[in-house]
Amino acid sequence: MANFLEIDAELVDPEHGAPAEDRLVSGEPKFRTWNLDEAPGGIYAGVWEATPGKWRIEYDEWEFCHILAGVSVVAEDGGEARTVSAGDSFVIKPGFKGTWEVLETTRKEYVIRL
Repeated sequence: MANFLEIDAELVDPEHGAPAEDRLVSGEPKFRTWNLDEAPGGIYAGVWEATPGKWRIEYDEWEFCHILAGVSVVAEDGGEARTVSAGDSFVIKPGFKGTWEVLETTRKEYVIRL
């Protein structure tokens, strides 16, 4: 079906990355990203994975996340730290500033709207 896309990280090779040095707080986290779909207007969907570590995040985009595995703590500056793990779903809105700390290698499905 041309308009149905399975979200499966095995379908493409991942991109490899890490937090920018100026955003790294602790550890040596490494990222793998399987960007599985892009649509006009800056919409992306796929799978992201990170190894343990902590870094600063700043969101200009809107992102829906569904945690598939692992444990992370997402903390907004001046707000509450939230522990997320397998089965949790949430949205991070533009303007969010804080930290993402991976306690156990974390994998999530995402949909991003720029």
